[in-house]
Amino acid sequence: MQQAQQLSREEVAAKARETVARAIQRNIPDLPSPVELDREVGPTPKDVVHSRGTMKLYRYRPLSDEVYRVPVLVVMSLVSRSYILDLAKGQSFIEYLLLQGFDVYQIDWGVPRREHKNLKLDDYVATSIPECVDVVREDSGEPDVSMIGYCLGGFLAVLYAALYPDGPLKNMVCFTTPINSDGMPLYRTWTDPAHFDIDQMIDSLGNIPSELMDASIQMLRPFQKSAGQMKLLDNVENEAFVTAHLRFDRWAADHIPFPGETARQLVNDFMRGNKIVRKELELDGRAVDLAQVKIPFLHVTAQFDHIVPAAASQDLVKLVGSKDKSEIILKGGHVSLVAGGNAVYRLWPKLDTWLSERSV
Repeated sequence: MQQAQQLSREEVAAKARETVARAIQRNIPDLPSPVELDREVGPTPKDVVHSRGTMKLYRYRPLSDEVYRVPVLVVMSLVSRSYILDLAKGQSFIEYLLLQGFDVYQIDWGVPRREHKNLKLDDYVATSIPECVDVVREDSGEPDVSMIGYCLGGFLAVLYAALYPDGPLKNMVCFTTPINSDGMPLYRTWTDPAHFDIDQMIDSLGNIPSELMDASIQMLRPFQKSAGQMKLLDNVENEAFVTAHLRFDRWAADHIPFPGETARQLVNDFMRGNKIVRKELELDGRAVDLAQVKIPFLHVTAQFDHIVPAAASQDLVKLVGSKDKSEIILKGGHVSLVAGGNAVYRLWPKLDTWLSERSV
């Protein structure tokens, strides 16, 4: 009976999506195609200043005559494409930083292939990020670097800061960064060893397929995509809204495979073991203690974030050892916090105020 009910819900959801999609196609005849949307994203001019494997380090070209002394290195998540922070002209977090006078670099991890299945957190935190920091310092000619990490990128960034407390970091900013798996009950249920064998999955598949990544996120709110399509239909005459909504939808479904050994570590050491808050995590043979992070620190969390709930990130500021540390809680969700119309007025100016006075 329970299985039949579950199937019924899935059928209803599929029918709703199909109906809304047909209505949208009928009412928006000039709907941009996925190819057109792909051409529009990531418009801010940039240059590749370093690469290794699938990883690329970009330096964005300046958009201001005067530039702050301390460069900013943006660390992206491993889960999704990096263009969410450079979505479109006027909707780009990267563009905004450049217009305010920041010298911006970004790590784009790229799309891992099967030969990258053995990459671990250690490789990202103790090899790739330090390597990129060194390139930023050499390329910019400045000894200090500020770092901004989004979601799992913030997770990697703060682990790096903890491992290298005497390094060149001057400031650290994290957005919606998971740190306490007790605050992620759905994820913990899904990864419970009683019914989820992470070892068998990784040993069989190598990397976690992008389709599985997308499905796990959709399962958090099964009807969210249909609700979004209904909202799109309600705003069918607003061309700017339609285009922006489709860009977000395109990014939200544009997941990439997840390196197998990193996934194994995250499930065993973070999701099940919660080793960061317990101070039991080791990377590159060294203990990770967030109390070692002593630089100015800002964490921004979204009030309605269902991907990284506030309960999963609220301990971050408490755990870091900085005297100059603060947290900002803003209205919005996991994506709308950093990109789109609301971010322009809520997050971006607050970040500019905080970071500018610490970047001279």
